[in-house]
Amino acid sequence: MSIMEKFNQRVDEVNSLVCVGLDSDLPKIPEKYQQAHNPQLAFNLDIIRATHEYTSVYKLNSAFYEVQGKKGWQAMRETVAYLKANYPSIVTICDAKRADIGNTSDAYARSIFDQLGFDAVTLHPYLGSDALEPFLSRDDKGCIILCRTSNSGAGELQELMIDGKPMYQHVAAVVSSQWNSNGNCMLVVGATAPQTMKALREIVGEMTFLVPGVGAQGGDLETTVVNGLNSAGKGLMISASRSIIFADEPGAAARELRDAINQYR
Repeated sequence: MSIMEKFNQRVDEVNSLVCVGLDSDLPKIPEKYQQAHNPQLAFNLDIIRATHEYTSVYKLNSAFYEVQGKKGWQAMRETVAYLKANYPSIVTICDAKRADIGNTSDAYARSIFDQLGFDAVTLHPYLGSDALEPFLSRDDKGCIILCRTSNSGAGELQELMIDGKPMYQHVAAVVSSQWNSNGNCMLVVGATAPQTMKALREIVGEMTFLVPGVGAQGGDLETTVVNGLNSAGKGLMISASRSIIFADEPGAAARELRDAINQYR
């Protein structure tokens, strides 16, 4: 099964485009987990148990785990292993924003896909296709390439005009027409700039977008969904992290996001 088949089947299974971001920043984890052998892992497993029935994707931002050294690496690996064992239809993303040249990129790919076991990874396009080849060549894995991101400074480079079009549209065109020969590419498109969705959808066709920026970042959900859906009513992994995992009731927060998205589908 391809990564896109896996995602689309899960969307149908739970009627959800929700991606829960397990940005388990250790100092912010509730006190009751702090005395566990591995607080991040214990926290993640409880969040998964509370939210899985409303969720198609879990995304782990590697920075929050890498900073904890050995225990953080263990928490990432064991979180993914738990999902594979208990909820194998859910897609897992390593939000690591990797890209490098030669053997370095190959090592990153083997680390994320083979050692940690993720289904997909976020990637930088700036170094070009040769830097991403070790990822792109893995036709069973997802390559989620930064296009128009959700941070406030995104426009400094991403909206530079080149031949009458912003750079992010050139990235989208290259990814869809040249890099996606295995059908395993996606794009990161932030909900904080929802006006970009419609133009990008016209450029890339049915390709799926990972959409950060809803929830704590305040992205416009209705415009994002209306402009971003593909022809099958899918094509979006709408990610929320802090607004779900640090909510008083994470399960209820995930359900509410799923239902809010589905109002506009």
